[in-house]
Amino acid sequence: MKTNTEVLHLIKQLVEIPSPSGNTQTIISFVESYLSNLNIRIKRNRKGGLIISLPGKDDSQQRMLTAHVDTLGAIVKEIKENGRLKIDLIGGFHFHSIEGEYCQIETALGKKYTGTILMHQSSVHVYKDAAKLERNQSNIEVRIDELVKNAKDVRNLGIEVGDFISFNPRVEITQNGYIKSRHLDDKASVALLLELIKRIVEEGIQLPYTTHFLISNNEEIGYGGNSNITAETIEYLAVDMGAIGDGQATDEYTVSICAKDASGPYHYGFRKKLIELARQNQIDYKVDIYPYYGSDASAAIRAGHDIVHGLIGPGIDASHAYERTHISSLTNTANLLYHYVQSEMTNINE
Repeated sequence: MKTNTEVLHLIKQLVEIPSPSGNTQTIISFVESYLSNLNIRIKRNRKGGLIISLPGKDDSQQRMLTAHVDTLGAIVKEIKENGRLKIDLIGGFHFHSIEGEYCQIETALGKKYTGTILMHQSSVHVYKDAAKLERNQSNIEVRIDELVKNAKDVRNLGIEVGDFISFNPRVEITQNGYIKSRHLDDKASVALLLELIKRIVEEGIQLPYTTHFLISNNEEIGYGGNSNITAETIEYLAVDMGAIGDGQATDEYTVSICAKDASGPYHYGFRKKLIELARQNQIDYKVDIYPYYGSDASAAIRAGHDIVHGLIGPGIDASHAYERTHISSLTNTANLLYHYVQSEMTNINE
């Protein structure tokens, strides 16, 4: 893994590029540019994701690793008569987790406006029961930072139903190695894959198998990594966040290896191989179950691909809210990825 400073800087760059599911062209172009001087095969799929392919000694058996650049976000549902916006959510989260957040509205013509996501009944000096009211689509609205008094004023700005809304990541890196920001899910993992690709190329590492890296752009809505998987692909590894909370083993300092999520168990033999790689290389890890979770790997299985699927990632606190992780978790994840891509293929009969 490159120096901590370089990796954290790349994560900061990624989270600061708005990319809610459905509006990811800018960040995909950034990733293309980031890898452009490596003289490697990069192509876009029709869904707008990126596929980077590195040759291996064995082309008859292949691997795919994936991480996603799309994030949670919102879309304009309605322009209200008070000059504010009713929103519809993109991805799996709750309204309370974005209350008070700064945001950006991007029009279909590319104009951008800032705003704040608030309860309509925010003022305690006016609304007696403000604290008790439900945070839902009826009560949450966007206050636009423009002189707008009604729906006509808003439309005169070019804002319309269907315009995308992204959330300010508020990224901050502390001196003791924490990084806190929205959208570490899954831009922290994207940064790790980009640095892994660079390391393989720059160090001239000969991979044992042809390996594809999918930077997917629809994971948060369930179908980012369910296509463009070659018939030769045997192992499919999703690199996504590890979920932290009560009853969870995952923490902010180790790599999390998922045994099961809402889609069911991941491939047992693949999981055991990842654990053995971690043990052999003194990588700190935790095995965990994520009860309300799905990954690009589980989407690929649901789509009918005949693959061995796995899931690992850095531990992310407060997932789908204002998230945080530590550089040690990123380092452990990067080290496991580095050793994994140079390892032998999973015995599919285990």
